[in-house]
Amino acid sequence: MSEIDLSVVVPFFNEESNLSKLHEELVEVLEGLSISSEIVYVNDGSSDSSAEEVNRAIRKKSGKVSVKVATLLRNFGQTAAVAAGIENSDGNLISFLDADLQNDPFDIPRFLEKMNEGYDAVFGWRKEKKFSRARRFYSSAANKVINLVFSYPYHDVGCSARVVKRSFLKDLPLYGELHRILPVLIYLKGAKIGEIVVKHRPRVSGQSKYGFNRIVKTLIDIITVKFISSYGTKPAYVFGSFGLGSMALGALALILTAYQKLFLGVFVHRNPVFLIAIFLGFLGVQFMLMGFLAELQVRTYFESQGKPTYEIKNIKEF
Repeated sequence: MSEIDLSVVVPFFNEESNLSKLHEELVEVLEGLSISSEIVYVNDGSSDSSAEEVNRAIRKKSGKVSVKVATLLRNFGQTAAVAAGIENSDGNLISFLDADLQNDPFDIPRFLEKMNEGYDAVFGWRKEKKFSRARRFYSSAANKVINLVFSYPYHDVGCSARVVKRSFLKDLPLYGELHRILPVLIYLKGAKIGEIVVKHRPRVSGQSKYGFNRIVKTLIDIITVKFISSYGTKPAYVFGSFGLGSMALGALALILTAYQKLFLGVFVHRNPVFLIAIFLGFLGVQFMLMGFLAELQVRTYFESQGKPTYEIKNIKEF
């Protein structure tokens, strides 16, 4: 099998009205490149005629670009579809596009030009977003939260248009809605990242899959990734900190209870502060025990599978 330089991964779900034009544009762009390329479509259990439409478009026009269509058994969600696309692609570089035509395939050469400057990944920035006002607000708020939580210095986490070296996608944990913060996962792996402003086109056909439930899921994923990235190999630190803090507050509450009893004549059985002190003490012990159990699980996980707690970028011998 000949080596592929670039794979374009396109997950889709019920996008029958957009796939034909998308494929035509992608083939036109990729045929104009001086490198070998492929398109990997992932049908995420579409219930409309998307499968027939993409097959029809491929038969009509493919040229020298090789095409794969991976069909999932049912609708697993975009994160699973992205993971399937990565797994079934062969390119040294992997480009991602949404199937709704809002990402412009003609930006791909610009991504590659930026990659040639020595970057491991180049992310798109939708400077002028063609969304509703409410969605622009949610997108801006999410970016600010991510910038703050992860010290992430780039503008647009939610932009699907990007190009990444395959080595930085290897073994990435893609669960839940993590495709939405995939740039953060790549950034946390230590990739050298570039950014370009991309064209964002308004959706003219099909229905958006964006909804309030995805906002909630993304927030949960942000908390999960933050915990794993900061404390994945040392969970006792975070649980222990909460435990010691709780016990310290409990001790202060006990001191206050003693002061009220000795100097103010407040009986313990009538003092709610005493109950708060007992509660905080037990809560602190619970946090400490949870930290110890989590530490045992983490050490068992790494040691039983021989996994290192680090990743090496390269080794040079002289």
